[in-house]
Amino acid sequence: MVNLEWYRTFKAVYKNGNFSIAAKELFMSQPAVSQQISMLEAHVGNKLFNRKSKGVEPTEYAKLLNNLIIDALDRLENVENTFRAKAEDATRLISVGISKHLFSCIGNSLISKFDLIDFTFANDDTLFELVDSKKLDFAIVSKRFDTFDTIQEVVGKIKLVMVAPINMDITEFRQKLKSDNFTEAEQWLNEQKWYSHDARIPYIKLFWLHAFNKKRPSMVPNYIIPSEFEMLEILSKNSGIAITRNCIARKFIQQNKLQLLWNSFHVPEEYVYLLAAKNNNLKTFFDTIAAELNIALR
Repeated sequence: MVNLEWYRTFKAVYKNGNFSIAAKELFMSQPAVSQQISMLEAHVGNKLFNRKSKGVEPTEYAKLLNNLIIDALDRLENVENTFRAKAEDATRLISVGISKHLFSCIGNSLISKFDLIDFTFANDDTLFELVDSKKLDFAIVSKRFDTFDTIQEVVGKIKLVMVAPINMDITEFRQKLKSDNFTEAEQWLNEQKWYSHDARIPYIKLFWLHAFNKKRPSMVPNYIIPSEFEMLEILSKNSGIAITRNCIARKFIQQNKLQLLWNSFHVPEEYVYLLAAKNNNLKTFFDTIAAELNIALR
């Protein structure tokens, strides 16, 4: 019965023209290589190599044998390497940096795809530094970084939207928007209770800047809840208004917990990027994560 290891050894010896070099390439001893070639020669019934002062020279039969097996052997090795890579990927722990608020949007999609992930929560600049210093495998950020040592790919878009509890009557506000009465619309908003995930109200400021062309709104938030997801969960059970990212709002709207109050076309979309260090040998992971994020951020 033929032994595939004999053919692997034959390929290495044929390619290198030397038993010692072939042994190093195969992580075998030279006597083991000689023994396998001898067994293959006995199996095929022909001499395969002639010894020279430096190395060996293939016989005419060896040249014929090489032509017959090389394509099949290469395909077999490619299949083996692919399965080995998949097995290693399945058990490899990857590290992913992301903000807490983006995690609320897309964290679940990554957890459902990979068995082992070590998440780090931080702002975009910190995440970039961790990836650049190779302390993180990947980062998901909403800011573009251009450097020689990192790669960055757009994986989706997010946008700030205004939401309210499902039982809140928003008819009056919608009428003001429909008639382009932004002064009264803003006044109506200022009279409501407000929720924010940050005392600096960055989402509210940004929304007001684009929707009302004002650097700062006049209202003061009633409730500061650091977790964006928890903020929306609490809002859904009470009265008030919040501004959040559309990817998080979508889940609450689909569950009939919140309603979309205002998706202003004046408020721009924001790109989401997948960031990684160059030459980190994790391209398969990079492509898989990018594909998952493209779906999650549609």
